[in-house]
Amino acid sequence: MRRSAAKSLSSLSLGPERKVQCYNEYFVNGYVFHAEEYGHGRKTHNNGVCVKGSTSSELEVDYYSKLEEVVEL
Repeated sequence: MRRSAAKSLSSLSLGPERKVQCYNEYFVNGYVFHAEEYGHGRKTHNNGVCVKGSTSSELEVDYYSKLEEVVEL
């Protein structure tokens, strides 16, 4: 077994890491999104998000909300 494969298997056997990185803002595709609390009291807000969805019955159900927190796992 290659050394990198053995190291990967060893890491997997320990389970998921318990640390995460949290951010107040997120940059993606030229857009900046701020967590709701971070944008409080500012002149402009960009914390609204929409997730396009669909169900097994081909009914489209979109989810709209505000970005509360950005968590990197």
